[in-house]
Amino acid sequence: MPEVQIEIGGRAFSVACQDGEEPYLQAAARMLDTEAAVILGQIGRMPADRMLLMAGLMLADKTAALEDEVKLLQGRIAAQDKALASAEERLADRARRISDLQDAGPRTELPARFTDGLAELAARAESIAAELEARRN
Repeated sequence: MPEVQIEIGGRAFSVACQDGEEPYLQAAARMLDTEAAVILGQIGRMPADRMLLMAGLMLADKTAALEDEVKLLQGRIAAQDKALASAEERLADRARRISDLQDAGPRTELPARFTDGLAELAARAESIAAELEARRN
């Protein structure tokens, strides 16, 4: 088990870790050191255990905020996935309807509601024409 020398808040520590985990330990130590530097810049010198506690709490606070943001973004992604699935269903339905219309071929006859309406319009036009002709005479 290798031992890694890290520095946090100007103090050196020797920490054991599993083989291959050295880069992760060093990255975590840099994060902790960054927070410790902020604390030491504001408060000044303090015991190592208190400095490490405060730096750890600051990192925990940042982590909690990031976890909240991740949950919010996951909720947005879920809503967008649902909207996308709905849009895909509507698109597939429209594609099926278009395919059905293409398979049916062109319509050569008008539906009854159109022919009835046209017949009524023709009757009105004939009536108006007859009335105008009667007025002329």
